[in-house]
Amino acid sequence: MNEYLEGIWAARYFWVHLAMSDLRGRWRRSFFGVLWSLIQPLGLTVLISIVFSNIFNSAISEYAPYILSGVIIWEYIVFNVSGGALAFVQADAYIKQTRHPLAIYTLRNVISGLVVLAMASISLVGWVLVVMPQNFGWAWLAALTIFPIIGMIVWPWATIMAYFSARFRDLPHALGLILQAVWFVSPIYFETSVFRKGNLHVLLDYNPLYHLLQIVRAPLLHGEWPVAANYLWCFGTIAVLTMIAALVGRSAERRVIFYL
Repeated sequence: MNEYLEGIWAARYFWVHLAMSDLRGRWRRSFFGVLWSLIQPLGLTVLISIVFSNIFNSAISEYAPYILSGVIIWEYIVFNVSGGALAFVQADAYIKQTRHPLAIYTLRNVISGLVVLAMASISLVGWVLVVMPQNFGWAWLAALTIFPIIGMIVWPWATIMAYFSARFRDLPHALGLILQAVWFVSPIYFETSVFRKGNLHVLLDYNPLYHLLQIVRAPLLHGEWPVAANYLWCFGTIAVLTMIAALVGRSAERRVIFYL
């Protein structure tokens, strides 16, 4: 394991270059460029908030930040997990010519996605400062921990998907259904009160995604520090996914090249 991590660190200039190249390609020849990282989540938030605020009889000014926080976190997860499933396939030319650890090809997505997530978060922070200025305080520092935590969750998750997808090319298509199911049972757009009232508290208390979202929502939307359980669930998820990724990688790393 240590050797593998050392190999990743030794190739740091390579995967950083790949991540930066992805970012340049993302906004190349675009009129708004990086501003799309703000425009897209804000536009989607406005559309969803108008509908859901009327359905749940909530004030749009307060419900919209809830939606926005869910949008930017969920979009990051989908981008990395779906993109990670194709990471080895899309990097087959590099894999066939170099002997770098394969996990760097999912790490490139994690890094570039974190940059986009950070910029999208500006819109969330700005909105909350305008409509909920009373929430501003030291607890906001806890929201910054979302970046390393979510990165450490999606990296092994995406890597696991990449290993299986190299062998089973139907997996990326199936992931659409799987992620849709995860979205449906998670408080991304639906308020937590909807789950509590429906006696579906299990979908919150035992859902790692809920605890991940709370690291952002508790400080920004309520001015409170996330509870210890939120971090314990996140770190537990990181440990489980990392262990699975290591076990899968140990048996599949050398076989991937034959599937490409």
